[in-house]
Amino acid sequence: MKVCIVGGVAGGAGAATRLRRLDEEAQIILFERGEYISYANCGLPYYIGKEITKKEALLVTKPELLESRFRIDVRTMSEVVAIHRAEKIITVKNHVTGETYQESYDKLVLAPGAAPKRLPAEGADLPGIFSVRTVNNTLAIDDYLEKNKSSSAVVVGGGFIGVEMAENLSRRGLKVTLVELANQILPPLDLEMANILHREMLEKGISLKLNTGVEKLEQSETGLTVRLSDGTKLPADMVVLALGVSPESGLAKEAGLALSVGGSILTDENFRTSDQNIYAVGDAISIINGVSGKEALIPLAGPANRQGRSVAGNLLGKNSSNGKQVYGSSVVRVFDYVAASVGMNEKQLLREGTAYHKTYVHPNSHAGYYPGAKQISLKMLFDPQGVILGAQAVGVDGVEKQIDVIATAMKFHGTVYDLEELELCYAPPFNSAKSPVNLLGFTAANILKGDMPVFYAEDVPKLDRERVTVLDVSTPPEIKMGTLPDSINIPLDDLRGRLNELDPQKPVYLTCRVGLRGNVAARILLQHGYQAYNLSGGYKTYSLLNLDLGRIGPKASQKCRADGISLEVDARGLQCPAPICKVEEGMRKLRDGERLHISASDPAFGSDMEAWCDKTGNTLIERGSNHGVFEAVLEKGKK
Repeated sequence: MKVCIVGGVAGGAGAATRLRRLDEEAQIILFERGEYISYANCGLPYYIGKEITKKEALLVTKPELLESRFRIDVRTMSEVVAIHRAEKIITVKNHVTGETYQESYDKLVLAPGAAPKRLPAEGADLPGIFSVRTVNNTLAIDDYLEKNKSSSAVVVGGGFIGVEMAENLSRRGLKVTLVELANQILPPLDLEMANILHREMLEKGISLKLNTGVEKLEQSETGLTVRLSDGTKLPADMVVLALGVSPESGLAKEAGLALSVGGSILTDENFRTSDQNIYAVGDAISIINGVSGKEALIPLAGPANRQGRSVAGNLLGKNSSNGKQVYGSSVVRVFDYVAASVGMNEKQLLREGTAYHKTYVHPNSHAGYYPGAKQISLKMLFDPQGVILGAQAVGVDGVEKQIDVIATAMKFHGTVYDLEELELCYAPPFNSAKSPVNLLGFTAANILKGDMPVFYAEDVPKLDRERVTVLDVSTPPEIKMGTLPDSINIPLDDLRGRLNELDPQKPVYLTCRVGLRGNVAARILLQHGYQAYNLSGGYKTYSLLNLDLGRIGPKASQKCRADGISLEVDARGLQCPAPICKVEEGMRKLRDGERLHISASDPAFGSDMEAWCDKTGNTLIERGSNHGVFEAVLEKGKK
């Protein structure tokens, strides 16, 4: 059997090597129009940031290896430009010699991938404007940076590549502005989760222009000018376009093959196209969304590799649909933070008209009493029967682990009740006895069983204070860092003795910092005959949804200076309200003008300190962060 494979990266190279392992006699020809095969395109931004320092590290497999070890005929710089289905022949153009020739096939596999979307604006093809798809694209950017001594860049697009390029250009020393047409970066996340990353990027010196489009790019005397839809003119030494990708289906379309959503190539469960002798895999095809069951586009390297592996067996009659159903598990680093998600987000479920519930938790990455614990924010969506529809997580440590567990549960049709029962590894340096995933299961099950009636951050503005009571059960020091509008405060430990202060005829809407004490308060009130609702995720989630990005600016990324410090306080790993209580306790020991230095692992600690100082008449001298450890220097009294 003679098999021709078009495209030599994830799906194509994987199909070729798997086919050889299954069939020693097959004639396999791999065509790649570029110079390199099987390269690590997900690692390209990190070469720009010099975290990956050698070009060779980006090349997962070289043609010589496929030829010597797998006896595969690898033809780089060779583009398949036409498919003649009736004759089972392809036309190939050799980009080195300019020669055009034909090659026959018994079976043809299309793995051309996806192409960067073009910016529909004047000047998008000027010198100094780049996209990031191939090794050569990346080398061109690196060469441009070196030769032009660039100091500023505009990145257009806030998806994975756009965010990674913004971070790595910043690490390279450039002043970076990221422009995004939507109201947030990273579409797999919902706004309140993305806001954690917005804050991180702003504090690391990235300028964000959200809800903003690019109207025109112009050459200037000093470089480039980017004209935005809000009238802003951004000067830049270079521009990176990261607007997402579209399926490379032109070859298939010209050959008359059936297409699917977004112009992708339509395949059956075995990756066979509308021609029984032609298969397709990777970013060029549509997949089945594992949650909705509908055809969709989810271009990810993992599914492409699995599809390549499956199609090799399918060519030999070993039918497999591995990689056709995709849940969209993904992860991205944003400076000190990690964001991961799986399944559908709330925006998608609303568009689909799918009934769902949701829950938020903000636990530590491991046992709080063991040093180094960092807070993780998690959101999970589930249907009325408890089937998991999607999950998102943002934090510093252990983030992708939580999503990997949930992704596995979703693959095997698990429910929130299964998450309650999961037995996961526990030791203080690695996890808590009640893992973050268990906590999602507990809270979701409580919602479905009616044990914890909830409301959400977006419901707060709708609450009529004449008809309901809004009660914060946090401690008074925590209230100084922020609370819901027009709420009253009764600390949880005082609640039973102060029930007479609540109107039993009014529903009580409860909050605390992250929702845990609110749940306890709700259970108390429900059993005393009150109608009670707990804010899922507490004030933490409310503050994330309503984050004022305009008030956030660059912060020191190094350790705070410790000059003239009278008292050191270590609150790392401690949960609310312990960090702020330690601050209050420490400040009481100081005289006016003396300074306290505190370290904590709560991501909102810096902004909390600003609010606390404003409310208490003290001065925030400095704050900084380093890999999830947040520090502040406070001076007693107002300067």
